[in-house]
Amino acid sequence: QADRKRSRRRKLERLPDLRAEVIRCLHEGWSPEQIAGRLSIEPAAPHRLCHETIYQYVYSAEGQSAQLARLLPERRRKRKPRYARTPRNRVFPVETSIHKRPPEINDRSQFGNWEGDLMIFERAQGQANVATLIERKSRFVVLFKNNDRQSKPIMDRLIKEMSPLPYYARRSLTFDRGFEFVSWRQLKLGLGIDAWFCDPSAPYQKGSVENMNKRVRRYLPRDTPVLSVSEPAIRLLIDRLNDTPRKCLGYRTPREVFREEIFNGPLH
Repeated sequence: QADRKRSRRRKLERLPDLRAEVIRCLHEGWSPEQIAGRLSIEPAAPHRLCHETIYQYVYSAEGQSAQLARLLPERRRKRKPRYARTPRNRVFPVETSIHKRPPEINDRSQFGNWEGDLMIFERAQGQANVATLIERKSRFVVLFKNNDRQSKPIMDRLIKEMSPLPYYARRSLTFDRGFEFVSWRQLKLGLGIDAWFCDPSAPYQKGSVENMNKRVRRYLPRDTPVLSVSEPAIRLLIDRLNDTPRKCLGYRTPREVFREEIFNGPLH
């Protein structure tokens, strides 16, 4: 049994054609599960393998020297033991489910509740991305660039952007369950902000930010070289979005509604 396991582990080392095909698919953005699944149904494929074999090769010495881990959807410098990874329900506990969100957030009657997301670009642009934040009641939007998709730096930047706001203008944030948001507890510690999470594979439940992403794509399509976009250009885009009248606001602008809510907020 040990010999058979070692043989499977060496399959990608022994078979250059299979190895080249796996690496090609990784460069195309496929996950190991997708690669293994496709090979299992491809009639012309001479070999089969499981996704765990691909992960073991990616994190082997040869795979690390080729920097294959950078091609994974959720890359890590080192892989955690297979049966010691953090369960998803501990990262996003049931009490943070969007179904537990108070009604005053759901019906947009309360000011200061935001939705957040990351806009991802073509693989040629690397890990650079643009974060989108939108306040649910006023539709006021904030954008900022990130050089990476690691969760902690993104949360740190989010705290920096929102900390100047009064407490009643930053009550909560709703995210999907992307790995970029696993450090959400920093928001509670840093700003006292509650975090809510959509169901798995249900980003449509945060419809405000999904809609705003479509608007932003008119100016920042997927092939945009994000790192070369200047901060003044991002600021001009934010101003354009916040100064555009919205039918859902009675044709007032998000900036006008946001300022009104700030000025009419509690005095303490």
